[in-house]
Amino acid sequence: MFENAKSIKYNKNFEGKKNAVNVIFNADTNGFERVLSIPMDEANKDYQDILQWVADGNTIAEAD
Repeated sequence: MFENAKSIKYNKNFEGKKNAVNVIFNADTNGFERVLSIPMDEANKDYQDILQWVADGNTIAEAD
């Protein structure tokens, strides 16, 4: 799912707490980048995929 991702990093809320993981995919043939903001909720299937991606040896970048 994340093989075409350009960036995967945490997002912080207004209180400075991590609340989501932002996945930015490489631009498509029209030059558009797709961005997903995945809530850090273990009931969320996309977040489960992120956790598996990390378990496979990948790292989520820290928020800006």
